Amino acid sequence: MTILFRLCLAIDALVALVALYFFVIGLGDGSVSSFNIVLWLALLGGIAAVLGAGWLLNAKGQRGAAVAVLAILALPGLLCALFFAMVLILQPRWN
Repeated sequence: MTILFRLCLAIDALVALVALYFFVIGLGDGSVSSFNIVLWLALLGGIAAVLGAGWLLNAKGQRGAAVAVLAILALPGLLCALFFAMVLILQPRWN
């Protein structure tokens, strides 16, 4: 179970880094403005809440619950990464 926890935590950390990267880039080019900053902060706060809850549950010895919480973000992130890998490898025609 420890390996599964670490794998989910690593995937969640990568998802958080990608979201944070797009947030910082958006601040730089002006696409993150006062109009949509609340949405961005809610998104980043939700990601931080999933990471924090998973970390705290693991620290309290509830590793199964920690993996379940981390899987909320890890599974969609993993599926998205697999989709992009398939697009890069297979090079489909979109027309």
